[in-house]
Amino acid sequence: MISEQQFQKELNIIIQNGIREDIGPGDYSSLACIPTNAKGKAKLLVKDNGIIAGVAFAKMVFENVDPTLEIETFIEDGTAVKHGDIVFHVSGSSQSILKAERLVLNSMQRMSAIATKTNQYVKLLEGTKTKVLDTRKTTPGFRACEKWAVKIGGGENHRFALYDMVMLKDNHNDFAGGITNAINKTKEFLKFNDLDLQIIVEARNLDEIKEILESEGVYRILIDNFNFDDTRKAVELIGNKCLTESSGNINENTIRQYAECGVNYISSGALTHSVYNMDLSLKAF
Repeated sequence: MISEQQFQKELNIIIQNGIREDIGPGDYSSLACIPTNAKGKAKLLVKDNGIIAGVAFAKMVFENVDPTLEIETFIEDGTAVKHGDIVFHVSGSSQSILKAERLVLNSMQRMSAIATKTNQYVKLLEGTKTKVLDTRKTTPGFRACEKWAVKIGGGENHRFALYDMVMLKDNHNDFAGGITNAINKTKEFLKFNDLDLQIIVEARNLDEIKEILESEGVYRILIDNFNFDDTRKAVELIGNKCLTESSGNINENTIRQYAECGVNYISSGALTHSVYNMDLSLKAF
């Protein structure tokens, strides 16, 4: 995974780009009718049920827009919330609050939806050894926040991008001339470039599982789009030689059954690409 320093850098890029996109040369609505020295106060109001996420990120946004803004927090990230709950108060320059409003709401609504869905999946796996992973199927430019939301919801992060882990999928294996060639070339590449990266290899069937197991140095095998019976057979074949991950056809109705096949991880793109934003409002009072 990427370092904490790199992760913070990604968050700062999101904030800077969000402010550039939304404010541009100026918030003319506020500038036109609100005095520069006007002070105000607003509350973050929950109008839905789920897991709140993005509180810490909202503080970063407010800090970036105006360091003099004051935030009083009542509910922290990862907490279950219901309609009518108040997450925080923000007070200070009225113009600054309005500048930050949309970026804060857009981010928190999306992050809370992801945290809520992740938490649902985590609860479905209670009593098993299986952990929930996200994927790279994220909103372009907003990945750091979405992966942060998965963690807040109780899940774990897969690789952040193409550079912090090697994942040999079907196309890589086919273009490289087969799984064994892809693995061997990858190990040579990592050694030559002095890179210490874990290697995950995708398998499409049990024969590919057997071929992967003939190579050393594979960290995890991605058991992709297998049915339940073949997943159990794959887990038995792999044993303790490396970790296992199921993906494909993962939803609320199937996730528990895949976990009961004995896999270490289940990855789901739905955590980030198939959610409905939590309804939140920032209201002056």
